[in-house]
Amino acid sequence: MTPEQLRAFCLDFNAAVEEFPFTPETSVFKVLGKVFALSALDGEPLKVNLKCDPELAVRLREEHAAIVPGYHMNKRHWNTVTVGGPGGLPDRLVRELVEDSYDLVVAGLPKAERLRLDRP
Repeated sequence: MTPEQLRAFCLDFNAAVEEFPFTPETSVFKVLGKVFALSALDGEPLKVNLKCDPELAVRLREEHAAIVPGYHMNKRHWNTVTVGGPGGLPDRLVRELVEDSYDLVVAGLPKAERLRLDRP
């Protein structure tokens, strides 16, 4: 997955936006003001921080060397994922993890906002 593909995939979700609150190099993807992904899209290798269910986060870290506790994030709820390339995750799994992160964030939104996003 290229940086452009990762950006496009993140922005394809309902109400998703890209902001740069930290540095011009760090893309922060949000849904209704809540972060679901962060990435320095010009980084080598390409990495993305994603929210994850705590139990699943531990299991994923055990199963994949390309998944580690979230860099500069709450390590219980966030993973840093190395995308593609040697030692990186396949695109299919990256897409699943991004979608899971988005869904977790949406699940924490008030019901009215979830319904507006068509994600009950």
